[in-house]
Amino acid sequence: MIRSNRLVANCAVARPTNRRNFLGKLLVTGSGFSILGCRTTGPRKTADGWLVLFNGRSLDGWIPKIRYHAAGVNYGNSFRVVDGLLTVAYDPVNYPTYNERFGHLFYHQSYSHYRLRAEYRFVGQQVAGGPGWAIRNSGLMLHGQTPESMTEDQDFPASIEAQLLGGDGTSPRTTMNLCTPGTNVVMNGKLFTPHCINSKSKTYHGDQWIIAEAEVRGNEFIRHFVNGEEVLYYEQPQLDERDASAKRLLAAGHSKMISRGTISLQSESHPVQFRRVELLPRDI
Repeated sequence: MIRSNRLVANCAVARPTNRRNFLGKLLVTGSGFSILGCRTTGPRKTADGWLVLFNGRSLDGWIPKIRYHAAGVNYGNSFRVVDGLLTVAYDPVNYPTYNERFGHLFYHQSYSHYRLRAEYRFVGQQVAGGPGWAIRNSGLMLHGQTPESMTEDQDFPASIEAQLLGGDGTSPRTTMNLCTPGTNVVMNGKLFTPHCINSKSKTYHGDQWIIAEAEVRGNEFIRHFVNGEEVLYYEQPQLDERDASAKRLLAAGHSKMISRGTISLQSESHPVQFRRVELLPRDI
């Protein structure tokens, strides 16, 4: 349905049984650049039971949310498929400078207990105006809020970020770190409130493909893996009551303790590609 040059699409998303869960129904709206809708059939499964979230042909089932734009607007075609790869790119005509247009590509379904596997690499050069800390920087956002619950100028969804970093060619720089936009976790039995902490991974320079995995068990624990090696462990993901985005979610009735949420991929000013994004559901 098109009204006043605005396309409105409804996603068929499993509703949580309790309104205090972190995820609700998704509504996609947008205008201007390409709009991404939701799949009408479920993702295919691999022989060993993994759900293929990225089909290698299109962004079917994924919803963009780019800062300063409504949910569903893929500003500048920032998220696209190139030669079978899910690609984050920045065309100069739309990005003469980055202007802090942080973006996230959300899978339309929410999950609680699962294992997520993504194979990624950094390519090319950072777009002009990108922050220094965002060079060769992306992320897998776990247990996140819905895209339509974000304000138009919100930079990051309240979520748990498995931070993806590439090496600069010389210095050590770990990947699958933890960052906590609008959230906190428990580490070693204590509430962890700093924004980020490094994993114990190796450094990966250049454009080599890396396999990043996260094992997510509701509100119990999350583990990070890089190329099959565990590199980080923490527990009890929760909203940070000091954060403005978290405050809005809490005021809307969401539980402080996060047991399920969205999964999204970051657009953070450096081109990055994913050649597979897969999820293995775990029984509770």
